[in-house]
Amino acid sequence: MPPATPKPLPLILASGSSYRRILLEKIGLHPHCHATNIDESPLPNEPATALARRLSISKALSAAESFPCALIIASDQCAELDGQILGKPGTSARAQNQLSKCSGREVLFHTGICLLNSQTGKQHISVETVTVAFRTLNSLEIERYTAREPALDCAGSFKAEGLGINLFRHIHSDDPNTLIGLPLIRLIDFLKEEDYPLL
Repeated sequence: MPPATPKPLPLILASGSSYRRILLEKIGLHPHCHATNIDESPLPNEPATALARRLSISKALSAAESFPCALIIASDQCAELDGQILGKPGTSARAQNQLSKCSGREVLFHTGICLLNSQTGKQHISVETVTVAFRTLNSLEIERYTAREPALDCAGSFKAEGLGINLFRHIHSDDPNTLIGLPLIRLIDFLKEEDYPLL
């Protein structure tokens, strides 16, 4: 009789984000969701890519305190315009201001991803970047968009999976899921390295 296949470690999503949970469900994964509470403020002079990387690792390590024997998925995204980080707007006025700044411009969206095996301590880390070219938007279009689809918890003030696609001229990305908040292709690479069964 062949030896039994070892049971895979439980999968934890270190986030309360419904966007990321839905992306994982799309590829047949149903992790336990565990929201973390860490300070997401950038450090002085911290580049956007470094911020996305640091926060994804910090979220994974925070979740590991509650799940010491699991595979923990953590991710964080930030937007960058002219070297400046665009945070989550939080209010409609800030969202309209962000979109006005992005109008007719190219904006970089950096998504950090960390898969942590909390049993072994091994970390798999990457930062994936998407370039988004915004259409030239007038104030009425921006006002109507923010009224119809508030994206106050999204870097860049839009939802690419929804009405936000109207705002773009083009998107350059290796993985269309990255802009929504989770680079699935890179995550699958990491899970395969951990021998996690995907198919």
